[in-house]
Parts: sequence; structure tokens; C-alpha cells
Amino acid sequence: MAIKKYKPVTPGQRGMTGYTFEEITKSTPERNLLIPLHGKGGRNTYGRVTVRHRGGGHRRHIRLVDFKRDKREIPAKVAAIEYDPNRTARLALLNYADGEKRYIIAPVGLKVGDNLLSGPQAEIRLGNCLPLANIPVGTMVHNIELKEGKGGQMVRSAGESAQLLAKEGEYAQIRLPSGEVRLVRQTCFATIGQVGNTDHSNIKLGKAGRKRHMGIRPTVRGTAMSPRDHPHGGGEGRQPAGMPGPKSPWGKPTRGYKTRRNKQTDKYIVRRRSKSSR
Repeated sequence: MAIKKYKPVTPGQRGMTGYTFEEITKSTPERNLLIPLHGKGGRNTYGRVTVRHRGGGHRRHIRLVDFKRDKREIPAKVAAIEYDPNRTARLALLNYADGEKRYIIAPVGLKVGDNLLSGPQAEIRLGNCLPLANIPVGTMVHNIELKEGKGGQMVRSAGESAQLLAKEGEYAQIRLPSGEVRLVRQTCFATIGQVGNTDHSNIKLGKAGRKRHMGIRPTVRGTAMSPRDHPHGGGEGRQPAGMPGPKSPWGKPTRGYKTRRNKQTDKYIVRRRSKSSR
């Protein structure tokens, strides 16, 4: 996929880049695989804002994506590559031999007309879904399950892929895009290949309105606030954050402060993510 540059006829278009959408083969989604998306404005079921700076944006529909790939040993053909406004990756529409249609995340190199299969007997081919036990060491995979039958939970963003490093006993070692090496049961399924839309990280929005179109509202810097509104606020002129490290609006440490508290899964992490990663 290529990135297009705009001729800057307005100030907001200076430096702006966008998609060429040359890989998209169908402009309208499959109606049977759509459900309406109701905006929450960052609020939870109690009406409290749990994610700030959310609201507005273009109206969307949720595409029902098959992360489980549980139609075992039923061949499917790629009918179209489609755009999904709810994620960075592209979607592939599959037509199964029994007449059912489903969406999956489209990996790099998948084309209309390709034949896919899910199950232990599937070939090691782009887009096929197999248990980790049947995938050779060194293969790049995505959409990886953490619990057998729950569906893929890891490595689903545009351009990402994980590598199968080793197998020992009931577990396989997988190096995630963050650099973390994690143990996953070999009975869990994963999809062969790298997630498509690899140029997503090169997109420059160019103007604030494009961000609002995505449903993200403005963010005010803490240093621009008053001391009662933010720990970084106050002072004459520009001041550094001061204090022992930067803080959130509620006084909690941020930027590098470890917040992981899941001791139950610590035993599955072989190596923590590298500092140089995202």
C-alpha cells in the first residue's frame, strides 16, 4: 500500500498524508456482518468518564470480525479486501464453501481469490490458521490466542507480527512486537503472516479537524493549567514538571512508571519488553 501526499492548497494540508486505498476492492461493507456503534464519549456503564478526550467523530458501524477462526477444515475463498474504520488493519471477506461469509484481519500479500483454511491440517500458508504446535519455529504469526477457543487477542494492529521462537513441553515461546517473549500454550491458534496496512505508522494527520473526525477531542497540557487543576500547573513563565517525575492530573506517576499488577500471568513472561520498543 502506498502513501499519497496532498498538494497544500490550504495550510492544513501542508505535510498531510493519506492512504491511496489501492488494496481496497470493495467500497461497501457486508450488511449481514454489521451492527451499529453507539458512542459512549469515554464513559463506562455508570456514566463516569474513564477514558478522557473522547467524543464526536464520524458515525460508524462495527464489523463483526472472526477472531476465533472456528470453522475448522472448511475451505474459504477471499472475496474482497475492505476498509474498517474501527481498526488500523484492513479486513478480508471470506466466502466459505457452506455459503457463510465472515470477516478476518487481512495479512500482507493476501489477494482476492486466495483459498484459506483453518484447522490442524491446514498448510503453512499466508492467512491460514493453525495451532502453534503445528507451526514451524521461526514463522511470523498474528491474531494469537491466549486461551484456547477464546479467539485471537494479541498482534492484531496494522503492520504487526510476532515470531514463534521455540517449543518446549505444553508451551511455545513467542516474541511479540514490543520485544516481550511470552509463553503461550501450543494448543492455541494463530494466523500465518504479518498484519497488512504496513504504512499506517507513516500517516500524518496534518490538522486538528482530522483528529476530531476520528472521535478524539483536544488534550490540554498540564503545564498550561492552574495548580488546582494539575500538578504541573502554575508558575510564572514556562516551568519544568518539577517534583519526582511527571504526574497525571490526579497525582499518579506517569511516563515510565510501571502499572502492571497481574501476578497471575507473570510466570508466562520469559523476557520483558525492550526499552527501545514502542
